Amino acid sequence: MRVKTIGLIICLSFFLFACSEEKKEKAPPPPQEVSIIETKAQDVPLFLEFVGQTAGLKDIAIRARVEGFLEGIHFQEGSTVEKGSLLYTLESQPFEEKVAARMSGVAEVKTMLAKTKGDLDRIRPLAESHAVSQSDLDAAVAAYEATLSSLEAAQATLRAAEIELSYTKINSPLDGIIGRTKAKVGDFVGKDPNPVILNTVSQVDTILVSFFITETQYLAVARSLAEALAKEHDELEADFELILIDGSVFEHKGRPDFVDREVNSSTGAILVQASFPNPELLLRPGQFGKVRIKARVAKDAILIPQRCVMEIQGLHNVFVVNAENTIETRDIKVGSKVGSFWLITEGLKPGEKVVFEGLQKVKDGAAVNPVVADVKLTDQDKK
Repeated sequence: MRVKTIGLIICLSFFLFACSEEKKEKAPPPPQEVSIIETKAQDVPLFLEFVGQTAGLKDIAIRARVEGFLEGIHFQEGSTVEKGSLLYTLESQPFEEKVAARMSGVAEVKTMLAKTKGDLDRIRPLAESHAVSQSDLDAAVAAYEATLSSLEAAQATLRAAEIELSYTKINSPLDGIIGRTKAKVGDFVGKDPNPVILNTVSQVDTILVSFFITETQYLAVARSLAEALAKEHDELEADFELILIDGSVFEHKGRPDFVDREVNSSTGAILVQASFPNPELLLRPGQFGKVRIKARVAKDAILIPQRCVMEIQGLHNVFVVNAENTIETRDIKVGSKVGSFWLITEGLKPGEKVVFEGLQKVKDGAAVNPVVADVKLTDQDKK
């Protein structure tokens, strides 16, 4: 009897243990913890970026204006030069000979002028006393005036020869940076096929950046600038930023110089030029960079991180945690990218909870425990 009682107790214990395990298996799991962000309305500046190329405020080509052999180079390539400093000298002997010949011609005409003036001075009193005929006086006057004209012509040819001689010395037209010379000492310059452009001097204390924008982008920027002028905030709204090739932002703001008069019919783009102060001479002509322009400010906009958004065949949706802390799928429409965020145009309202991490772990209708993630829009994202 005692054995039966012990067996009954053991069986009852196994039964109770099995029931306990079954209850444990059937107990619902606790809600999964998910990271979420709460949407909020804010004013977001929207920027446009364009690829541009730099040029000097003035890029002056240095040319040989007369033909001849290059005799001297008087600068260091890539250095700064001052206005009026000597850059090149060409052989001057042929031009010096021409100047000497022209000076001789002027002297000869001056001698003739002295003779004709003496003849005129002698004949005029005689003509007044009728000692010589009027025709003799007229001939003397004509000879004197003809010699005066010859002197003016001779002096003009002398000046032309002296100008040609001055062209054998080539000076810098401005303060700036000079590049690599395209001719060496001994080259015959000033005539094809030899190089005509010897070098280029660039004024780079201010840098010009040229870029193209589309018709639609032009309208957006023009309206933004018009609004800025109307609100007397043109100093702020019209500032352009230049992003250099290494990703850094140039420390000086730029201003628009001009917008071309027409849209190119073949490309649908319009040329824009902006100028940037360059006191440190960091920028050089020919560099590439991105010009960033504030197009407009989106009022009461909603931004969410791009990692929150799922895209399937061009359609965008997010997981939203509703008031009952369950997941629901929401279709949305996205606008511009703002850094690592999407600007949401439709589908979300301020104060809603959007799943931020673990999208692959949740599904529609699942109960969750939302935890707010610390995600902020940085200054870099705003640009």
